[in-house]
Amino acid sequence: MKQLDVLFVHANASKKIYQDLAKDFSAIEPPIWAGMLANHCRLKGFSVDILDCEALHLDDEQSAQQIAKANARLTCFVVYGQQPSASSQNMAGATHVADAVKKSAPEGKILFVGGHIAALPREVLEHHQSIDFVCQNEGVYTISNLLKTDLKDGLEKVDGLGFRRGGGIVLNKPSPIVAKADLPRELPGIAWDLLPVKNYRTALWHSYPNNSNRQPFAALYTSLGCPMKCSFCMINIINRQENEYSDGSAVFRYWEPEHIIKEFDYFASQGITNIKIADELFVLNANHFLKLCELIIQRGYKFNIWCYSRVDTVRDQYLATLKKAGVNWLALGIESGNTRVRKDVTKGRFEDVDIRSVVGKIRDHGINVIGNYIFGLPEDDLASMQMTLDLAIEMNTEEANFYSAMAYPGSPLYGIAKKEGWKLPSSYEGFSQHSYEGQPLPTKYLTAEQVLAFRDEAWMKYHTNPKFLELLLKKFGQAAVDETIKSTKIKLKRKILQEAPTAP
Repeated sequence: MKQLDVLFVHANASKKIYQDLAKDFSAIEPPIWAGMLANHCRLKGFSVDILDCEALHLDDEQSAQQIAKANARLTCFVVYGQQPSASSQNMAGATHVADAVKKSAPEGKILFVGGHIAALPREVLEHHQSIDFVCQNEGVYTISNLLKTDLKDGLEKVDGLGFRRGGGIVLNKPSPIVAKADLPRELPGIAWDLLPVKNYRTALWHSYPNNSNRQPFAALYTSLGCPMKCSFCMINIINRQENEYSDGSAVFRYWEPEHIIKEFDYFASQGITNIKIADELFVLNANHFLKLCELIIQRGYKFNIWCYSRVDTVRDQYLATLKKAGVNWLALGIESGNTRVRKDVTKGRFEDVDIRSVVGKIRDHGINVIGNYIFGLPEDDLASMQMTLDLAIEMNTEEANFYSAMAYPGSPLYGIAKKEGWKLPSSYEGFSQHSYEGQPLPTKYLTAEQVLAFRDEAWMKYHTNPKFLELLLKKFGQAAVDETIKSTKIKLKRKILQEAPTAP
């Protein structure tokens, strides 16, 4: 029997990242990039498989055993997460499993690809002897070209590859990323047949319009990258071909709707109704997203979709079509309730937009809103963070995510933090919003401890607010209220606070 060419691995770091929220409340999402890379390599003639350790609930030892059993020529850890910024925190699980694999099978070859690796390829190789190779960007061509070698000779000819040689580290010249015109051929879709599709579950709130049924669930990209250059974001780092940080790699590519609808055809055939469109900004290019919505509507599919939008790209004429296509949730990056704070990090985004009016229009069309807020941006003080919380409570959207500002490797903010000597996480888990090791940035006026304590208290105030619970009861029923209250009983432990556990 011929040896497997490549095994793509999504490690399980859920317990490290989410603490006790991992058991019932965090989503279990399909590893989109692993699925796309697997299909790419399969089309190039290589034998492939995927091991999703999180979906299979495998610990590090069990994961290592399964990898050894696969006996692939190359084991590729695909280190992404539920949002692009989650790559760094997911390194926690991936590196631990890689160490275990290398210990039991030192001759095996291990490759890492993902946002954190693209940001810090040299550091990853310096710090982890178990990793033989790294990809310096999205890795599509690097991986398939590496598989054409014997994994020993000719490595210097594989563009985008990083590896060790002669006691030093070699970073080859950059590899091109897949051009928009080539997406259908090079990245035609996700290898769903290699994934445990029935094991995925969506976030609690996403399931509310679907009678709180969290499974089955699927996620996909319809586009890659983002044209914006927000300082706290690192999504574009995988587009880099020469820049260290993502500020210069704002490349936006998308598949044509006629191609993407095939994925939705598959979802419908499998009875999957909970869908996440994981694009950084789905509601951006009307020629793209409206056409896809129209194709969904024409087929009569009944999905429960959530996706991201910018506050300043929402238009009345879009909302009816989005709702009819099954878009029941729009996630809005509101970031801060203080214009000065927001302007400092968002490169001119929607300073003059009436956020309250936009949220009202969305909800008038029967679409629920998730407000995304960040505490601890560089210009934040206690008063400005309180303004953000006050805005969130006033708008009382159907869900709200509260983040503390992190300097994710690959973001411009990471470069600023390094230059200014700000304290950064000492472990990969430290980049997680929910982990014990969580280490957000300080601001010009506040310590990291103050920021994290405020964030945790804000989450609790919002999710125990009687007006919010009343909204859930009215719109989604008692189950939504009960599950929300249940989530507030889980107390996250925070190392830097040195006090009793606080809210999730």
